[in-house]
Amino acid sequence: MRCVNDDDPYLWLEDVEGEAALAWVAERNAETAAELAADDGFASLKQRLRDALDASDRIPYTTRRGAYLYNYWRDAERVRGVWRRTTPERYRKDEPEWEVLLDLDALAEAEGVAWVWAGARVRRPEDDLALVCLSRDGGDAVEVREFDLATRSFVAGGFEVPEAKTRIGWIDADTVFVGTDLGPGSLTDSGYPRTVRRWRRGTPLEEAAVVFEAESSDVSAWGLRDTTPGFERDFVGRARDFYRGETFLLTPGGDLVKIDVPEDADAYAHRRHLIVTLRSAWLGQPAGSLLAFGFDAFLAGDRTAEVLFTPDERTALAGHSWTRHHLLLETMRDVSTRIEILTPSAGGGGWTREPLTDVPPLSAVTVVDTDPDVSDEDFLDVSGFLQPSSLYQGRIGAGAEVLKRAPERFDTAGLAVEQFFAASPDGTRVPYFVIGPDRALTGPGPTLLYGYGGFEVSLTPSYGAVRGRGWLERGGTYVIANIRGGGEYGPDWHRAALGADRPRAFEDFAAVAGDLVARGITTPAMLGAAGGSNGGLLMGAMLTRYPELFGAIVAQVPLLDMLRYHRLLAGASWIAEYGDPDVEADRPHLRALSPYHRLAADRAYPPVLLMTSTRDDRVHPGHARKTAARLRELGHRVLLHENTGGGHAGASDNEQSAHNNALMYAFLWQHLS
Repeated sequence: MRCVNDDDPYLWLEDVEGEAALAWVAERNAETAAELAADDGFASLKQRLRDALDASDRIPYTTRRGAYLYNYWRDAERVRGVWRRTTPERYRKDEPEWEVLLDLDALAEAEGVAWVWAGARVRRPEDDLALVCLSRDGGDAVEVREFDLATRSFVAGGFEVPEAKTRIGWIDADTVFVGTDLGPGSLTDSGYPRTVRRWRRGTPLEEAAVVFEAESSDVSAWGLRDTTPGFERDFVGRARDFYRGETFLLTPGGDLVKIDVPEDADAYAHRRHLIVTLRSAWLGQPAGSLLAFGFDAFLAGDRTAEVLFTPDERTALAGHSWTRHHLLLETMRDVSTRIEILTPSAGGGGWTREPLTDVPPLSAVTVVDTDPDVSDEDFLDVSGFLQPSSLYQGRIGAGAEVLKRAPERFDTAGLAVEQFFAASPDGTRVPYFVIGPDRALTGPGPTLLYGYGGFEVSLTPSYGAVRGRGWLERGGTYVIANIRGGGEYGPDWHRAALGADRPRAFEDFAAVAGDLVARGITTPAMLGAAGGSNGGLLMGAMLTRYPELFGAIVAQVPLLDMLRYHRLLAGASWIAEYGDPDVEADRPHLRALSPYHRLAADRAYPPVLLMTSTRDDRVHPGHARKTAARLRELGHRVLLHENTGGGHAGASDNEQSAHNNALMYAFLWQHLS
């Protein structure tokens, strides 16, 4: 098999905004548009997807801050969106009255910058000031500006940070913790802040006192103020890699007190508790457990833990959230979720538990929002693949009611949801969901298999209007594979596909593909595969390792060059997931993993669509560009679409999202139907 040499002939395509590279991209975009977007069918499909994204009767999900519920909203008239708020009383109405705080369309027009909303840090508990983050065209790097919520305007002379991958948060009305790009030495090798500074209003950022420093080889440093009334305290820490880190209590005198938990555990303080999530066994408890300690007792050396959750072979921790007096525990059993209420006793004598809500089979329930400083109110979202979202508002101990219900966006007649398990080559049972018509009645048909398989990400049931309109209601079957590398069965499920063991995730996905054919759901010629980011690496593996299983493949914002990924943008932060190409022991397995280096002229590949963004400052667009160039050189069928904006999401507004999805579905229907 002839491979690309380390002396890569397509390095010039890594010059993100280089004239030659952009000219080449423009040629590829024109080819893709001519192939997929030239007929009236594409225009009508795109409009139908756009209508779903812009629908005015979507549920406006909110975050409570003090007396208001805050929401960011985009639609056909507000393309870039508005940041707005309303009261809980008004929110109960079918059409709430909103107070617009910031209009991004007006701001973008006034400043001539394609601003994209990237969130806001509201000062707690006063809820009077915000640190608004604005992204240029959807990148991870943001510009930070202070915003006055009373006057609904930016604060003249307030806290402002130029574009960078900044971490910032309130300490008090005149002080923030900040880490940002201040020149040489201020960033890690991954491009994130290396230092934490305490910055006082009206002083130069460059002169702000450094309170914590990470190593250049770490991923990032961070600092935060716990603003819980009566429990105010400061913490700083470093992420050594994606899964290991250290957390310190920063005393008023500037001393650092280490929170002495395993380096791969997640730990945080909540009121009188220290909550620890385990990735490896500790204190006799298995990986995936959730533990609670008394915070002060822990600092004094007491390691007596209250076990809040213990996993089993079918059940894993999905997350948890606090209300004022309770903890909402989210778990998954065979990838279907449930929630329990855990309540610590007032005197520290243990915890009680009870179920919060029953969820329909093969559905998902998610905690949308709580207000842990004030009340036991919660907002829960319940949805399924064919079940639009219902937003429940409840108060623990007082029941819940449906506050909002989304309408159906696509025709579900004749569609059903099933869960199956495929056997991977090593005998592992791999769950997957099938959404579509009864193939026992219709026979094999076009099927789209989606997967991710990395970074502890779990793929759970959810309603997708775009997926429904673009694929399901037109007769397609949609499949989600819950392969190893994800978090569906806890840390061991993730760890099984780390580093040199990554091929297990590929084998799992291929096993699901084979099982779909064996069950008569589809055929290789009618089976497509899609995935993005790390899922794009998965697609590259399917292309180069299992091309005979698929009729078409779509890789979105993909990771494909595994010998240079660590040198491109944020790539160094993923070394814990894949390995280090600069370490001799890792390089052989990374070369074997690298789809870019496995491409050959004498293999038959299915048609492939590569999609990326010029403004993706996380996964470099060079991965998709170079792979497209290499496939073209070898004489294979490949299309490339590179959105000039959009960041790692691939799209920065609903127009771009509709266009990207329409291209994908047009491509898949062209080759699979």
